Amino acid sequence: MAKSGLTAANKKIAGGGATSGFQKISDGVVSGYTGVEDRFVDWYLTRDGESTAMAKERLRKEEARRRKEAQTMARVRAHKPGREPGV
Repeated sequence: MAKSGLTAANKKIAGGGATSGFQKISDGVVSGYTGVEDRFVDWYLTRDGESTAMAKERLRKEEARRRKEAQTMARVRAHKPGREPGV
């Protein structure tokens, strides 16, 4: 009896029953988050005449620039006179 129950469960998983349900939930969550993100960017982070997509791209570039500057500053602070950086 237990073996047939496991076999049935394995067939259900292999048939996509469990994974398709998870995929539907995952798609719904991602879609909802993307909508909230777009509205937030549109309301608070866009500049005059800028679309939501343009604002997101600008923000990505600004973040990349800040991260690069932070890495550079960390290297400068780590360097001590008379020693090679990273040693």
